Amino acid sequence: MKEYDVIGKNVRRLDAAEKATGTATFSTDFSLPGMLHGKVLRSPYPHAKIVSIDTAEAEKLPGVKAVATYQNTPREIFNTSATMAFTVPALEPVLDQYIFDNIVRYVGDEVAAVAAVSEKVAEAALELIKVEYEELPAIFDPLEAMEPGAPDIHPNCSAGKNIPGEIVKIPFGDVDKGFVESDVVFEGRFKLPVQKQAQLETQAAVAQVGADGKITVWSTTQTPHPSRSILAKVFGVPESKVRVLNPPYVGGGFGVRIGLSAKAEPIAVALAKLAGKPVKVVYSREDDFIASDTRHGGYVSIKLGSKKDGTFHAMELKGTLNTGAYCSFGCETPGVMGAMGLAVYRVPNQSYYGHSVYTNTSPAGAMRGFGNPQAMFAIESAVDMMAEKLGMDPLELRLKNIMQVGDPWCLPYPCQSTGLAECIEKGAGSIGWDNRNSLNQPGAKKLRGIGAGVGTHVSNAWPFCVDYDNAYLAVQQDGSIHLAAGVPDIGTGTSTTLPQLAAEALGVGLGEVSLTFGDTATTPFDIGSHASRTCYAAGTAVVAAANDARRQVLEYAGDFLNVPPERLDIKGSVIYITGQELGEQCAGTGVCQTGAGTSVCETGEKRNSVSLRDLAYHAHLRNKQFIGVGRIVPGNAPPWQAHFAEVEVDTETGQVKVLKVAAAHDVGKAINPCIVEGQIEGGVLMGVGYATSEEITYDAKGRQLHNSLHKYMLPTAEDAPEIDAIVVEASDPTGPFGAKGVGETGLVPTAGAIANAVYNATGIRFYEIPLTEEKVYRALKQRV
Repeated sequence: MKEYDVIGKNVRRLDAAEKATGTATFSTDFSLPGMLHGKVLRSPYPHAKIVSIDTAEAEKLPGVKAVATYQNTPREIFNTSATMAFTVPALEPVLDQYIFDNIVRYVGDEVAAVAAVSEKVAEAALELIKVEYEELPAIFDPLEAMEPGAPDIHPNCSAGKNIPGEIVKIPFGDVDKGFVESDVVFEGRFKLPVQKQAQLETQAAVAQVGADGKITVWSTTQTPHPSRSILAKVFGVPESKVRVLNPPYVGGGFGVRIGLSAKAEPIAVALAKLAGKPVKVVYSREDDFIASDTRHGGYVSIKLGSKKDGTFHAMELKGTLNTGAYCSFGCETPGVMGAMGLAVYRVPNQSYYGHSVYTNTSPAGAMRGFGNPQAMFAIESAVDMMAEKLGMDPLELRLKNIMQVGDPWCLPYPCQSTGLAECIEKGAGSIGWDNRNSLNQPGAKKLRGIGAGVGTHVSNAWPFCVDYDNAYLAVQQDGSIHLAAGVPDIGTGTSTTLPQLAAEALGVGLGEVSLTFGDTATTPFDIGSHASRTCYAAGTAVVAAANDARRQVLEYAGDFLNVPPERLDIKGSVIYITGQELGEQCAGTGVCQTGAGTSVCETGEKRNSVSLRDLAYHAHLRNKQFIGVGRIVPGNAPPWQAHFAEVEVDTETGQVKVLKVAAAHDVGKAINPCIVEGQIEGGVLMGVGYATSEEITYDAKGRQLHNSLHKYMLPTAEDAPEIDAIVVEASDPTGPFGAKGVGETGLVPTAGAIANAVYNATGIRFYEIPLTEEKVYRALKQRV
């Protein structure tokens, strides 16, 4: 295995000092001179028409500078998600939102906003706005919303009643024939909860509109460049007159701000235009819960057919997801659910049919895993049930059927690498799989069990969505390196791993590289941070830019040292002739003044190397700078994961305690192993919450019952199990130095593994998550 100088090392994160000392700037910290504060009035009804709205009293309140409603803001329809910027040409993005509308479609929908000299004054002004509503029929369940008599939440849904966009259909082989030829068939339907990202920083934006009409927005977006496109469309200005940037850090994302940060950016801009002053809009935690995207809940049905020897022969997967009041990523999420669900196992006859459904609940959109955890909970439960029907060990059945390199599959790119078998082997060893049926004594009140789940994911969104990257790399006149990439750092270590990649490719130390990121005015276009793509896709562009600059350096150095460029290499910021022992560096002034085409130093000594510092300055004095450009459309590489969970079920209370998760991940090349392990651990804990406790529910009036961190049952440090993050490196030829995506994978198979472990402990199969104490207790008592 090749030894690297910079990548593959646990270097300290470059943002560590700022964040550890509290000096890092986030959108919620950001302020401008004369800045006003914006607050939003939200609908108390799940579905209603605004008959009248009177803002006169609010406008009279001292300190109020602007009030925005649907009557004085742009009527340009849009989608808060970045689908507006990356839907592929064969499809059309669903546009179904305005900044404000005269129809509200969920409790929390935006009605009006106020800009005032303080948050307190703005909140007081909201109380003075008089709104008359005409209530309309509401619906909350996606299956009921498709019934003929259900209210229309949006008109003109051509795919079916309340179905946005198109129905996703993925055919592969002959499914009907496959089931006829199968010896054993399992069929079941699984119910999925609504989960919240609960990122640390709520949605936030600061907007400033210049005298020339130029718009600048500092915000929490995960996609500055696509967000610029959305805002330019909404406000009818050229994209060149809109700047979107992070300031520079984002307090977590998990998909909730791929595109706009809910509506924080357009509301802040609208208020800034009306008030003539900068405006800051920061969502409260309740606002964030009720009025920003969630994970899609809904239903997944699976039918799995197998031969007697355990060879899978047919699989049919169907998904009906609740996309809430607005589409957001309601067209893309079902597609990813189907594509990823069909890609794990080698099944010759498969099909998927899935879509989202509008309801009068908070919008659902992107969340870590993006439909994949929903699919894999159902699939991995079904695989365990099939193993039981066949009398096989669940791991043996998985190993027999998992995808291999070169196998035909439904995805539009080849499977060129997989370490899944190694993941299964290492994860099973860590959890003690061979002991899973001898963990409990007769009569025990607390029962332990072990379960497994596997999965795959993507390393970017291409070719499902528009996905390309650009990067600039400039060698400065002193030989140091400036790198510019349009992706943000949402806490995932982007501001460290991208410089690591650049340093390794160019042959310099990490300390020589600085990075500008997440700013549309100072970086080239990039689609943003989502789809586990940043290290893989943006990293590929960074390596391409570094290689371009490296080529220029070596060509110039070839003339300087009077050797062909192909005989040169760069290491430690020194360009040297390969195969020769490095000679002394310039013994003269330290700044080489000799002309290009000579290999003699000013001291008269023959030289076989030159520092990048000297060469860059030499070139500068001759009107040249080395500037590398990376322009790439990424391939795609499947990361693979196998999770093993050990649980303890208290039969007297129904509590499920996750004791350990062994999470083995094929990540390709781990660019920074510590960051990779952190991503796995964070994903696993989010998966533990998805499986055992996290859920947003609604009352009969459409109000969220879990609208705060106090009410929403996030796992805490006390709930965190032992997590053994196992890194497997099956290098992929398409990734930078073989790397694959890892940002979302820790969540993909976790719920399935935990549900299977609970079955192993109790003998009770659950078709619905989360496995709350009430749910498990009822099932235990019903069994008795």
